[in-house]
Amino acid sequence: MMRTPLACSSTLAIACLGVGGCSRGQEPAAELAAPTAAIEAPAAGAAGPDPLIDRALLFGNPERTQGRISPDGTRISFIAPLEGVLNVWVAPIGDLGAARPVTSSTGRGIHQHLWGETGKHLLYLQDTGGDEDFHLYSVDLASGEVRDLTPFDKTRAQLVATSEEEPGHVVVGVNNRDPRLHDPYLLDLGTGKLSLIEQNDGFVEYVADHELELRLALRQRADGGQDVLQRTPAGKWTEFSTIPQADTRTTRFLGFDATNENVYMLDSRDRDTAALVRVALADGAKTVLYEDPRADVTEVLIDPSSHEVLAAGANFERLDWHAVASTVAPDLERLGAVLGPDWMRLASTNGGDQWIVVDNRPESPTTYYLYDRSDRSLDELFVTRPELIGQPLAPMSSEVIPARDELSLVAYLTLPRWTDPDGDGRPRESLPMMLWVHGGPWARDEFGYDTYHQWFANRGYAVLSVNYRGSTGFGKEFLNAGNLEWAAGMHDDLIDAVHWAVEAGIAEPDRIAIGGGSYGGYATLVGVTFTPEQFACGVDIVGPSNLETLLSTIPPYWEPILNEFAARMGDPRTEEGRKLLQERSPLNRVAAIQRPLLIGQGANDPRVKQSESDQIVAAMQEKDLPVTYVLFPDEGHGFARPENAMAFNAIAENFLTNCLDGRAEPIGDALAGSSTTVPAGAGYVPGLEEALEGFEPTIKN
Repeated sequence: MMRTPLACSSTLAIACLGVGGCSRGQEPAAELAAPTAAIEAPAAGAAGPDPLIDRALLFGNPERTQGRISPDGTRISFIAPLEGVLNVWVAPIGDLGAARPVTSSTGRGIHQHLWGETGKHLLYLQDTGGDEDFHLYSVDLASGEVRDLTPFDKTRAQLVATSEEEPGHVVVGVNNRDPRLHDPYLLDLGTGKLSLIEQNDGFVEYVADHELELRLALRQRADGGQDVLQRTPAGKWTEFSTIPQADTRTTRFLGFDATNENVYMLDSRDRDTAALVRVALADGAKTVLYEDPRADVTEVLIDPSSHEVLAAGANFERLDWHAVASTVAPDLERLGAVLGPDWMRLASTNGGDQWIVVDNRPESPTTYYLYDRSDRSLDELFVTRPELIGQPLAPMSSEVIPARDELSLVAYLTLPRWTDPDGDGRPRESLPMMLWVHGGPWARDEFGYDTYHQWFANRGYAVLSVNYRGSTGFGKEFLNAGNLEWAAGMHDDLIDAVHWAVEAGIAEPDRIAIGGGSYGGYATLVGVTFTPEQFACGVDIVGPSNLETLLSTIPPYWEPILNEFAARMGDPRTEEGRKLLQERSPLNRVAAIQRPLLIGQGANDPRVKQSESDQIVAAMQEKDLPVTYVLFPDEGHGFARPENAMAFNAIAENFLTNCLDGRAEPIGDALAGSSTTVPAGAGYVPGLEEALEGFEPTIKN
């Protein structure tokens, strides 16, 4: 299986609304010169507020990111700007100054890459304009040739598996025959030849062994669960096991052991939290390798040569590593002592003796290290955003908030530094607050460096992110408590967290905003429609407004798992389900809106179509309600181009000054180089009309 993640190998794995954010070691890209002036707020304490951190330092392109080590340990690759656009670079190990770019993208840039197992090729995925029709590309490092390995129109490629034992080949899924299903092909990296393994007649995921033979496959059931099938030596698929609907988001395959006769899984069947298990294909017998009663096992370190599980980690409030193999215990102790518990291994050599690890503590920019297991040396490779060193970054605290039905909600709080001089995680007096809601919804917030938390806190706001029911990582009972609870129990959790923050003296009740991307955008629309007096304003990024139209326009490769959406959201194929979807759609409650709304949308979004934003903006305009609509014609589900991210965030922070009275850099020339269009409501944001005067959008795909 793959040494490092490049893309989800199954349709199921990506079937969520979640907008990509600042996950460990991966940062959104953006770059633009920072304005020189600033709007200052009155000092909150005797020492006064911290200086403003320039938006460009937070949201501009990272200097370097996504470090990967070659299979033989002689080179390192990373993503870094080339003439302002993110590209892949390669350097000899220990000499980043000798790095050279091996790609030359001039549009949206490259955001995902890994080494081919031979060490002769680098692989990366790239789409056009955010349409998520990803093509798989290779770079021949000897000749410099860049090749589109899946050169088909309107096709989304998925990298299914790579293997050290079959270094010259990979298995790739391609949906050019049927947009709903990915046919698996064996791909020769040397020649680019694709050889069909089989026609996919209904599987949502394949699992290959170390010989790149397809051994297992998952097929969606009518009840939203999955059948697991095993392939016989004769090539026939036979039933192996089932995954009930309640377990589909907490059970998945990881890969095979050295014998190719046992498969590693994260498995929540017959338990609440997902355990790391080894399953024998001969009889289905399970061996539990590690489990945590508080949280799902989510992190697993597997030796790439022996295919032995080394360590596993579960994350309740913070990541907690456990040595499965005794040989790795000294490594965990060494890394934990230097980096704390929240480090991650992102890549390793084929021999497993050298690791790329990332340190992601909240109050410092993400840092990459080379760890050598032979002598346990830890050498810094690079800092993603070195210009943030010395900037006033704020610490983060974890909180466990009781919901009204006594569920425990793990949340993360960041305060402006000057408001919490004793560092106890409570301000001296209550503050305006941003409730920042994660996407998915089948995802989670984690402890660590978070660009949005740092940005909002530096502008003078308390920032609270809550793992509401339906979030992943806390066991299937917690996740499934979110079923059919969109705009109901899931929103109640957010409101309970807001009330907690007010009662704790953290938030001023009249100056609380809600915002987020994707499901977080939907939660924002729910906040201003279902609880119209709770929030002072909202920032919705690519959020669906109408759950009926959302499900009727899902990408075709999500259609095989519509049954799971129906079980978790409401079934659009039944009268009862349609009624529920209508009741939970913010579009149908527009008349209740009382507070200003900012909406950001990518025109090419395949998950949450532009129409989701268009229709609620039109409905608000018809009722003369205050809405500002920012539309990017060259973006998809989130803003990948740095110029666009910078432009939207400049608009957003100035929008927030009207309702939260915080600080902001003026918009100034922050739109330069972006594709920003503002179809509605420019006058509601200070400085936006002036910034648009004479501005011409720059579109890049």
